[in-house]
Amino acid sequence: MKNAYNLRSIAAKAISQVLDQGQSLSTVLPGLQKSIADKDRALLQELCFGTLRVLPQLEWCLQQLMAKPLTGKQRTLHYLLMVGLYQMLHTRIPAHAVLAETVEGAVALKRPQLKGLINGVLRQFQRQQVDLMQRVENTDNRYLHPSWLLKRIKNAYPDQWQHIVDANNQRPPMWLRVNRQHHTREAYLALLIEAGIEAHPHPEYPDALRLETPCAVTALPGFEQGWVTVQDASAQGSVSLLSPKDGESILDLCCAPGGKTTHILEAAPKAHVLAVDVDEKRLLRVHENLQRLGLHAEVKQGDGREPHVWATGKTFDKILLDAPCSATGVIRRHPDIKWLRRDSDIAELARLQAEILEAIWPCLKSGGVLVYATCSILPDENSEQISAFLKLHPDAQLVETGSLNQPGRQNLPDAQSGDGFYYAKLIKG
Repeated sequence: MKNAYNLRSIAAKAISQVLDQGQSLSTVLPGLQKSIADKDRALLQELCFGTLRVLPQLEWCLQQLMAKPLTGKQRTLHYLLMVGLYQMLHTRIPAHAVLAETVEGAVALKRPQLKGLINGVLRQFQRQQVDLMQRVENTDNRYLHPSWLLKRIKNAYPDQWQHIVDANNQRPPMWLRVNRQHHTREAYLALLIEAGIEAHPHPEYPDALRLETPCAVTALPGFEQGWVTVQDASAQGSVSLLSPKDGESILDLCCAPGGKTTHILEAAPKAHVLAVDVDEKRLLRVHENLQRLGLHAEVKQGDGREPHVWATGKTFDKILLDAPCSATGVIRRHPDIKWLRRDSDIAELARLQAEILEAIWPCLKSGGVLVYATCSILPDENSEQISAFLKLHPDAQLVETGSLNQPGRQNLPDAQSGDGFYYAKLIKG
């Protein structure tokens, strides 16, 4: 039976909301997926994420194939064409099905008069595909990154930038965090093997397992019972550094969606955890994650720059500051970051991070530990941020993470390892 909706037109609308309205794909997609059949949700996700991952390649091809781009009220049709090209280049969907469904997308978008154009451009691409793909490889579009970001990555990592860019353009691996309250990692690994799921332990982070092939969470033994959580290995590293203990008073600042909050409590279920985030809507996810895992934390909405409002004079043994950042370390999971961020955002984010660090430092007890973490790979938000903080605060001592010349630890994204992530561990004198 034919669907009452056209999946390609829905993908085009989602991409329009990202590129023209500045919304994140993780915000846009769930609402759109509600209106389609379960069997189509994965394909919609693939079309949206994939198109945004290789956007410059698709844009360049359309520039070669069309005298002028579709603009204004016809702009969504431009994204429909991108979705069509993406399918031809990067999926196993037969070309005749791509053509038929993408052309029908024009009808679903209430532009039936453009069916001929969509058909013509896609057929032209079919004929010229080999030549176009060879030519695009001679341009900077092959790196699939905006020029400002490519320049920053090259400047920061002159020897590694190509490896970083390649890793950003991959599909991400699926990492699990084993809940040590239920199983050791080895015991859970045995359960996965029994279920026919191959996985590999991380050499450094004690709760982390990488699946050889990503799977639905429903296939994971005991997921509903809280035996395991999906969380990237590098994100797990911040809690390893924090080393929470039962009885400690711990602040998890900028905590949403709660992955690190729950990890702290799995490691130290009798710790007193205050989880704070500025975004009230995202705090709903924190509550959901705590509930699924049967854990308890005090959860508050609050601005990290104003601890006097929500901390009410309280001080903490340990603070995890998962600072707001450019998210340039998790591009492979969220390719829309490349198109939502602007070069000017980096200085603004660095300012915000410095303000939060400055405001929160007095809330740490003497002898206490603060772990500063970001999912960024840019030095402005990471090593340079901590270097400036250490100069201003002689009572802050950097431990376990780098040296004063190069403070902190920078993980870079890697196909077999975790995302790009930065940590610095400070002790208050």
